[in-house]
Amino acid sequence: MDSAIKNPALATAAQTILRVVIGFLFAAHGWQKYFQFTLDGTTAAFGQMGIPAAGLVAPVVATLEIVGGIALILGVLTRIFAVLLTANMLGAIFLVHISAGVFVEAGGYELVLALAAGAAAIALLGAGRISVDRFIPGRIAA
Repeated sequence: MDSAIKNPALATAAQTILRVVIGFLFAAHGWQKYFQFTLDGTTAAFGQMGIPAAGLVAPVVATLEIVGGIALILGVLTRIFAVLLTANMLGAIFLVHISAGVFVEAGGYELVLALAAGAAAIALLGAGRISVDRFIPGRIAA
C-alpha cells in the first residue's frame, strides 16, 4: 500500500481494475440467472437450495447482480451497490455454500467469498478517479 500512497496513479489503476473485474463478474452472474438459467429456473434452484421466499429473492438477486455489476463497471453509486453486492454474497455463503466447505468444485464458498471481499473492498475504497461518481456534484468518488 505504501507504493500506492506514494503513487496515486497506481492507486487509481488498482481501484479501476478491481471495480471493473468484480463488476463484470457480478453482471455475468446476473445475466446467467436471467438468460441462461431463466428466472423460473433460478427461482426453482433457489427453492431447492432452501433460500427463503425464492420467488421474490431470485429476481431481486438477478437484477441486483446485473444492475449492480454494470454500476460498478461504470463507477455509478459505487459504494451503495458494492455494499448491496457484499450483502448478497454473504447471504449466499451462509444460506447455501458454507456447509460444502471452501472449494467451488464441491459447491463451496471460495468464489462467493472472493466476490464478497472484492465488493467489500470497493465499498471501502470507493469508485476512484476513473468513474462516473467522480462527476456527480456533491459525491465523493474517493
